[in-house]
Amino acid sequence: MEVAPALSTTQSDITFQKVGAREIDRSAYLGPDYNGDELMQLISDYYNVEALAEHLEQHPEHRSVTLQFPDDLIKDSSLIIRSLQSRFSAETMKFWVLADTAYSACCVDEVAAEHVHADLVVHFGDACLNAIQSLPVVYSFGTPFVDMPLVVENFRRAFPDLSSKICLMANAPFSKHLSQLYSILTCDLHYTNIIYSQINTSFVEKSLVTILDTFDTPEDVVQVGEFGNNSILLGSGGTAEDVLPEEHHLFHLTTPQDPRLLYLSTVFQSIHIFDPAAAGLVTGPFPSLMKRYKYMHVARTAGCIGILVNTLSLRNTRETINELIKLIRAREKKHYLFVVGKPNVAKLANFEDIDIWCILGCNQSGIIIDQFNEFYKPIITPYELNLALSEEVTWTGKWIVDFKDAIDEIEQNMGGDDTTAITAPSDEPEFDVVRGRYTSTSRPLRALTHMELEAADNEDDRSKQLTTRTTASGAIIKGTVSTSAAALQNRSWKGLGSDFDSVEVDETGADIEEGISGVARGYGFDRIDAINKDRN
Repeated sequence: MEVAPALSTTQSDITFQKVGAREIDRSAYLGPDYNGDELMQLISDYYNVEALAEHLEQHPEHRSVTLQFPDDLIKDSSLIIRSLQSRFSAETMKFWVLADTAYSACCVDEVAAEHVHADLVVHFGDACLNAIQSLPVVYSFGTPFVDMPLVVENFRRAFPDLSSKICLMANAPFSKHLSQLYSILTCDLHYTNIIYSQINTSFVEKSLVTILDTFDTPEDVVQVGEFGNNSILLGSGGTAEDVLPEEHHLFHLTTPQDPRLLYLSTVFQSIHIFDPAAAGLVTGPFPSLMKRYKYMHVARTAGCIGILVNTLSLRNTRETINELIKLIRAREKKHYLFVVGKPNVAKLANFEDIDIWCILGCNQSGIIIDQFNEFYKPIITPYELNLALSEEVTWTGKWIVDFKDAIDEIEQNMGGDDTTAITAPSDEPEFDVVRGRYTSTSRPLRALTHMELEAADNEDDRSKQLTTRTTASGAIIKGTVSTSAAALQNRSWKGLGSDFDSVEVDETGADIEEGISGVARGYGFDRIDAINKDRN
């Protein structure tokens, strides 16, 4: 009797062998010697889950809680959810995990939280602590591991002079280690001119913001100033007059985002960065302000400015948009408003008519610094646009990224008059410093009230034509000037059917035939065939 053929694939000894899941490496922030068997307890200690649970117990009105994680910490979300769900029942409190946030990871994503009608957002990891609109927030920075002897060794290599003026700074999670580093440098190594920054918790609104982390401050240091969201601390032997950031070198623990790094480069004499992940000093390249000055001149001769909103959660966003629109209109330029989450080259390349972008985003990581010329059009900040649209371009050496400060600068430039415009003849061209030539398209909305509009000969012709007359500043659509239509006319390809103008077409047109109707599972002819088959 013959053996029946095999009806399955060949099976070997390893077919049903147990394959273990890939182990996730958390040594970058838990330390190289962390024990995977105690992972649950390590994660709980790292994020201070006990304090978070106590806060939730004290606020039972928060029934829908969202947990926001950055991309590099999303792997810990399931462990934290499991720990919280073991303490709270689903009837009393629901938890949602926010990943792939719409805007910068350091900002609270209020838009995503509103999708699930959240009562509270718990933000994990590094945070900019910028003022938000109205949603209560709890911050848990975490307590990352740091090899302090290695940090001290690299610090001494960068600053061999014990009398050098140095400021210690870090992101929010690593700020907990700055007081220990300060004590080692001043007490053990006898550095004499060291200051360091600490998270400034006094400026946050206590009614909306809760910070779970605590920061140890030595008894012999006092606060002598503020630097953004940080407090500047100095030993008891110094005074506030001794603290001038432009005289200090910066030693930054962790690598800041490009917008933050560019801002720091305008404040301190030099920057030295220690990257814990690379276990060494980072030498660059760092963003430069030289390119920003060039972009300001591009903005001065730009005819169409795109306002790129990269956040909806930060306070004063709407006020900044309104002030920018007033400024652009007063300078007789066009503007378009875009709300784009995580802008990239492909997204912004779709808008060809935009000459330059003005981005509104978080000052820590929400501003695009095009360091390698990837974007087709330049991207500047509201402060830079305000300088560019002033009567005279003057570079102050500052780089303001805070919305409130930018609004004050714009209002000062406008002089309190919303209709203030550059006093220049309407037909005078603008000199383009970047290209080295004059341009007449820098103010497309100038002198529109003095143009003579020509009406079409008859109503029928006017209804069939998109535009009836083009001018230097735009095109006339039924008596209204439109620069958008002029830009469309200057294009070689204007969409489907635009190439028919140069082709002779039969006036009677083609015969209209009925197409296929129905859905994919049963078109019209399929149903007819089925009926005929049943009849037969």
